[in-house]
Amino acid sequence: MSPSPSLSRAEPAPEAAGMPEQPGHDCPLCPRLVTYREANRAAQPAWWNAPVPSWGALDAELLIVGMAPGVKGANRTGRPFTGDFAGTLLYETLLKFGFATGHYGADPSDGLALHGCRIINAVRCVPPANLPQPVEVRSCNRFLRSELQAMRPLRAVLALGVLAHSAVLSACGIPLSRLRFRHGQILTLPDGLLLADSYHVSRYNTNTGRLTTAMFEKVVEALRGLLEQDPVAQMPLNQL
Repeated sequence: MSPSPSLSRAEPAPEAAGMPEQPGHDCPLCPRLVTYREANRAAQPAWWNAPVPSWGALDAELLIVGMAPGVKGANRTGRPFTGDFAGTLLYETLLKFGFATGHYGADPSDGLALHGCRIINAVRCVPPANLPQPVEVRSCNRFLRSELQAMRPLRAVLALGVLAHSAVLSACGIPLSRLRFRHGQILTLPDGLLLADSYHVSRYNTNTGRLTTAMFEKVVEALRGLLEQDPVAQMPLNQL
């Protein structure tokens, strides 16, 4: 897959009017991830092998935040949660509750379309062993913060896992010790933004039973219900 011309610069792209800041195709911010990226490009030159851009409209009311691209998933295809197991549960659930239409075929050309939601990873580049280091999460947090600021109609964020939860709080300037991750909780942040937590939709979590389809659907269904309410009527705290 050839890189998009808009992502061809090495340095992170500056914000255009109303657009979030994006990392360049050869973003240099995290040396360990750069080394891994170059190794993947040498081994699999047809793969995306670059920071994975967010997907979905900027005027969406829901932002879904994952951890980082999977090496054979989004790092290969260039679309968040596309091409590995995690995407199956995520996108089938979004389809069920009206946040997407079409069919998830694990390929960016499958015709799947998002409605009212946008998807991003806390760390845009694939990390070795699928685990970003804290310094890499901090370096990439500027892009998440820019996304949150650019999404003016944004009403809710769904954090998939502890790392995503912490990254969202950091991007919002909230001390991490104040709001701990807990699967199923939906909190209202000081600026009125809803923050929902779910265990990550990874194969490990579903295979071990830590996260079941029913558990994940319950979180997304609750968010759908809250987003259909008038913003003034939203519950300040909902523990599922």
